[in-house]
Amino acid sequence: MDFTTEPSATALLLLVGGALLMVSVLLSRIATGTGVPVVLIFLLVGMLAGSEGLGGIEFADYELAFRIGTAALAVILFDGGLNTSRELIRRALAPAGVLATVGVAGTAALVAVGARLLGFGWGEALLLGAIVSSTDAAAVFSILRGSRMNLRRRVAGTLDLESGLNDPVAVILTMALALALVGEPAAPGDLAIGIVIQLAVGAALGVAIGFAGSWLLNRLNVQLAGLYPILTLAVALLAFSLPTLLQGSGYLAAYVAGVALGQRRLPYRSTILHSQNFLAWLAQMTMFLTMGLLVFPSDLLEVAGMGIAIALVLALVARPLAVFLCLAPFRFPMREQAYIAWVGLRGAVPIVLAMFPLLVGVEAAPALFNIVFFVVVVSVLLQGVTAGPLSKWLRVQSPGVALPSTVVELPGSHIGKAEIHSFRIHEPLLVCGMAVGNLKLAGNASIVMVLRGEELIAASDELTLQPDDHVYILCSSAELPMVSLLFGSHEAEE
Repeated sequence: MDFTTEPSATALLLLVGGALLMVSVLLSRIATGTGVPVVLIFLLVGMLAGSEGLGGIEFADYELAFRIGTAALAVILFDGGLNTSRELIRRALAPAGVLATVGVAGTAALVAVGARLLGFGWGEALLLGAIVSSTDAAAVFSILRGSRMNLRRRVAGTLDLESGLNDPVAVILTMALALALVGEPAAPGDLAIGIVIQLAVGAALGVAIGFAGSWLLNRLNVQLAGLYPILTLAVALLAFSLPTLLQGSGYLAAYVAGVALGQRRLPYRSTILHSQNFLAWLAQMTMFLTMGLLVFPSDLLEVAGMGIAIALVLALVARPLAVFLCLAPFRFPMREQAYIAWVGLRGAVPIVLAMFPLLVGVEAAPALFNIVFFVVVVSVLLQGVTAGPLSKWLRVQSPGVALPSTVVELPGSHIGKAEIHSFRIHEPLLVCGMAVGNLKLAGNASIVMVLRGEELIAASDELTLQPDDHVYILCSSAELPMVSLLFGSHEAEE
């Protein structure tokens, strides 16, 4: 199917794109019911639509796919940062930071040793290790935020932050090793300095752009709520592109900018969060569908044995050893370390990185690309499907019922606005065990309703708040800090 020679090429392209998106969404309902990760459905739909599948779409433009994947990752990482709460950062930044740097390098080295024992040369083995060394933000966010799992805060925070922070080291290692294989090696000292510079520039500019975006959003006094998500998307794109042009890590900057922006007071916060979540899902679908179109299933069969072997080395040896060594100083219980080690999913990031050797002309790049794709499929299928049951078996779930992060905004008639925020009641809170009528809330803030288990209860003065109740409070942005002093972090930010 050649889109370029058809007179109605645009219409045909839109028809195919719309059909692929629709099929992916419809099949995602089946995936949700069976525990199969949604991202795997997107991959499989792309493969079925490809040249060897039912769709017969011929697509082999690796440069275009690389650009699509890079742009999609920027949007996904920004959304991940935007939904990362201050509490998770406080609890998990240190262990996640070690995993995102030392853990990535250690995983790459251990996979390289395994690949060398399986017959690869050292150059190709190290390159393969670097490509699959980082966990994938899209896959991890999909598992953690798209499921009903209510993981312990430190476990969830470590996985969340690690997946958002660990791409830069993997990217730098992959590019350096690929260039070395085509005769452009970098000195070890230069490589180390380059990593430090990219991380420092990316983090600094990410924070600066996030705060600047918050300042701008709060001063954009317009009545059209739809313009706020557009400006937020512009912040995400600037956060990736500007640091990249200045020799920084755009991946890190996009995530950090999202974190910085998410901690600030935002107008139309609910609209912004929901719009960015939509864009992140669209980016995931587009990215995984594109990756699936690139693959020839017949080529995967040729590397099935090697792909399974590398996937097992990664899941059972390299990732666990790296995690256990990195988390040893932080006193995680062994069961939590085991869960973090197992849920280090590989997804689109390794596939995107596997395209770079193809673009620079590494001889073994085609075989490496197929092996990496196979490793990703095995990782998402094996580790993604078992993430939920394993969380119960290892007892890493928090007690209580987890709710989706939902905020309903009610635009006011003045400059300010009222919002409904949800809070979960914990036993240490002073409000636990108190009657609603005895609570003195700031200003005009008021409790609207309480969700207790599966029962929705209208607020009344006699209603007593109990542990694990989800309380919905109507308040203005100015009143929210005082309300949070009583009820803790609101669930829209968790």
